[in-house]
Amino acid sequence: MTGTTGVATDSGTGAEQALRPHAEDAFAAELKALDAADDRPRPARWNLSPWAVATYLLGGTLPDGTVITPKYVGPRRIVEVAVTTLATDRALLLLGVPGTAKTWVSEHLAAAISGDSTLLVQGTAGTPEEAIRYGWNYAQLLTNGPSRDALVPSPVMRAMAEGRIARVEELTRIPADVQDSLITILSEKTLPIPELGAETQAVRGFNMIATANDRDRGVNDLSSALRRRFNTVVLPLPASAEDEVDIVTRRVDQLGSGLDLPAVPDGATEIRRVVTVFRELRGGVTEDGRTKLKSPSGTLSTAEAISVVTNGLALAAHFGDGVLRAGDVAAGILGAVVRDPAADRLIWHEYLETVIRERDGWKDFYRACREVSA
Repeated sequence: MTGTTGVATDSGTGAEQALRPHAEDAFAAELKALDAADDRPRPARWNLSPWAVATYLLGGTLPDGTVITPKYVGPRRIVEVAVTTLATDRALLLLGVPGTAKTWVSEHLAAAISGDSTLLVQGTAGTPEEAIRYGWNYAQLLTNGPSRDALVPSPVMRAMAEGRIARVEELTRIPADVQDSLITILSEKTLPIPELGAETQAVRGFNMIATANDRDRGVNDLSSALRRRFNTVVLPLPASAEDEVDIVTRRVDQLGSGLDLPAVPDGATEIRRVVTVFRELRGGVTEDGRTKLKSPSGTLSTAEAISVVTNGLALAAHFGDGVLRAGDVAAGILGAVVRDPAADRLIWHEYLETVIRERDGWKDFYRACREVSA
């Protein structure tokens, strides 16, 4: 399931100026309170115990009354398995469809465990081996030859040396030969530097969180040797409409605050409508189970619902009357649903005419969607 946040409460001057502060900055007050209240055993170089890390992600109230906002809404066991994995010598692979908060969970796990979520490798089709192993300062390399001073450590190499959590985003988008450079790192906990006849050994506290989109199967599948180095945790879509509405509401509130958008009252109706449309179309059936639907080509994830509502919030605040209405979210829904102009437009039109048009209390939503779909 996808992630949620509360409002950032304790950040430094630089973090306050950042458009999107790192988790360890945005939630510094919560992390500090957890550290003070945490009397349970902590693995080597962990800032918090596994119990406190899980509490940070799932939310709760500490003995002193401090409220820890939930960062993730979903089964507790999923978070517990993920945290426990990182306390062993196994790396963690977060798998799921787009929009299930894989990156969000990865960032918050690293922030709670290491106090640093920035040791990140972004996987793409062009990610080179140097991004995972190390590179060179070529000016120094040409002047003095290979040396430690000329070596440029990757985020993974730094995490190994400092006993922290490294993050690899979109692992299956990285070319297979580059992926395989992780095998020695994860199995032997060492990174050879043959040019110097040396190596960097991982110190206690080091581990890795990788994320992968399960719709990218076949892009660059993980080898069986690499997959064995990971414990895989699948992050599902929200189980209920109520959970998804809660997630979208929390995240929109936090994004709106970060973007200095004026507060817009009474947005619950449109948020529930957006969530309902997304859940029905991606599930291929209406909420009451009576009408089967064709699903469009897009994922219609919770993350996309958050984006649609946030954009609608901006429209209502800056160009509307201050109340989030159907017309503020209609264009965003159309853009999320109609990815293939030919096939998806037919699916959307059929859904509008056979489901939305006949739904009690949705006449304004139907008219707004028809207007932008024309």
